[in-house]
Amino acid sequence: MAFFLETLIGGLMAGMLYSLVALGFVLIYKASGVFNFAQGAMVLFAALAMARFAEWLPAWTGIDNAIVTTLIAFVIAGVAMFVVAWLIEKLVLRHLVNQEGATLLMATLGITYFLEGLGQTLFGSDIYKIDIGMPKEPIFALESVFEGGILVNKEDIIAAAIAAALVALLSVFFQKTSTGRALRAVADDHQAAQSIGIPLNRIWVIVWCVAGVVALVAGMIWGSKLGVQFSLTTVALRALPVVILGGLTSVPGAIIGGLIIGVGEKLSEVYLGPYVGGGIEIWFAYVLALVFLLFRPQGLFGEKIIDRV
Repeated sequence: MAFFLETLIGGLMAGMLYSLVALGFVLIYKASGVFNFAQGAMVLFAALAMARFAEWLPAWTGIDNAIVTTLIAFVIAGVAMFVVAWLIEKLVLRHLVNQEGATLLMATLGITYFLEGLGQTLFGSDIYKIDIGMPKEPIFALESVFEGGILVNKEDIIAAAIAAALVALLSVFFQKTSTGRALRAVADDHQAAQSIGIPLNRIWVIVWCVAGVVALVAGMIWGSKLGVQFSLTTVALRALPVVILGGLTSVPGAIIGGLIIGVGEKLSEVYLGPYVGGGIEIWFAYVLALVFLLFRPQGLFGEKIIDRV
């Protein structure tokens, strides 16, 4: 039982990080109706910016305190993501208002390759580290309940707590603020939102800035765990099944979908892996997503679209 709980907790921790990446997809889709393939590149660009600025700041400012330089690097990287979001809206999206979804999708693909190239040009292509002070040593919990206790990674707990706090904050933002309601109105119908005075360009800048901050937090956590390298762009691919399960328009769906995928991957790796061979944790999520596409394409919390003719 203790081993099962260790596996379950590990899956929940990983699932929260998947949810964090999936949030970027949901935010952009809710505001613009386009699936943002550039989210993985945004995570990479943000992580590279934070890692490199944390490395450069001591030489520039003479500050030796690692915590202070990391905080400053986080702020600078956040400003950089705001600038990137503003440029994307001004140079790309502003000229594609009310265009077909396929056109916007191709635009995000172009943004993906541009950000990857720009990140490599500005920050280099080596493997960098982000040290945000999260403890990496494991701890044993519930020793009084289970013999030997349950092995839990402190870093995973802190990362999951950060992800959960950000998810809760975004949920409140979308449901309780006038800007959040405007974002949802724009997602429902661009032209109708414009007709009642909602400034589409400003809304898109806001949502891309928010998605940039989400990408920065995701990049910071994943970079702390795995190191900052160009394989971080594949993290977005791991989040695709999450948004398929939870629904492209649902912030709570991104959370539930991430937890399902995280737990499913861990349990399948441990309990089904010996019978079907290695690598099941890689393709399990995609098979589950395919089943959902066949039987419930809108996801668990997505809105069912009915076209009346």
